[in-house]
Amino acid sequence: MREVSVLRSAFSPQRAGVRRRLWRRFLRYTLSAAIGYTALSVVSLAYLVPFLWLVITSLKVQEQVFTLPLTWIPDPIMWDNYYRAITFAGFPFFLLLQNSLYYAVLSTVGIIISCSMVAYAFARIPFRGRDILFAITVATLMIPAVVTMIPTYIIFRKLNWVGTYNPLIVPSWLGSAFFIFMMRQFMMGLPWELTDAARVDGAGELRILVTIMLPLMKPALLVVGVFNFMWCWNDFFYPVIYVNEAGKMPLSLGLYAFMTRGQTLWPYLMAMSLIVSLPIIIIFFLAQRQFIEGITLTGLKGV
Repeated sequence: MREVSVLRSAFSPQRAGVRRRLWRRFLRYTLSAAIGYTALSVVSLAYLVPFLWLVITSLKVQEQVFTLPLTWIPDPIMWDNYYRAITFAGFPFFLLLQNSLYYAVLSTVGIIISCSMVAYAFARIPFRGRDILFAITVATLMIPAVVTMIPTYIIFRKLNWVGTYNPLIVPSWLGSAFFIFMMRQFMMGLPWELTDAARVDGAGELRILVTIMLPLMKPALLVVGVFNFMWCWNDFFYPVIYVNEAGKMPLSLGLYAFMTRGQTLWPYLMAMSLIVSLPIIIIFFLAQRQFIEGITLTGLKGV
């Protein structure tokens, strides 16, 4: 009799209704997830098409670039386009690579040092007018770069810096409002007990920053470093203004060597563009986890 009552309760209308509701909820969740992932996949493919076309064009011969219908599989596949692009006549690849590394590395180091110090002052050192100065710093983000371009150029010309990398590197050692804001928000989320205990032990502000704050800020520092390195590596606007010698140009400007008056060597240009893009892609995939963690944690604390 007990087994019969258990079977009756298992197949009761109430239990059947619960199972139907759970099944409908499962189907609804599965359908919504499938639609969401499908939409994300379509958008991702749309963003990947230009990069895919760059790779395909870099493996073509010049005559196949603009043929109709479009050629998606090169025939023949010209793997030696990459070697020919690097050894192209009049294109000093390794010199331009050295210039790009010099610009990007020094600028990134300057940004990390200067912005971390300013952000620490705004986040952890109480002084009169701190909030007003921080508001003014953030407000400079609303000033377009075009507005300050001419006055800045005049200043650098008076300093005889035009034609050198000083206008591109020195401002990085004076801080960036965007990165100061990011670091300040990250520091605001760290425990205050750490800095208070260090001050009680007699540590100065610089020692607290170097020995306590910076080791805890590795995700934020990585985000700032990757962002700034990427911007400097791909920068075209400022080098074309301040760097006017062929031997000092970065790779972003050196790509013009494949655009001659007679024709543009598209396979070589696409091959070199892919080579220039590879360092950024490699850096992002190597530091992807810490990069996403830094973006997620930055801004948890309100302004």
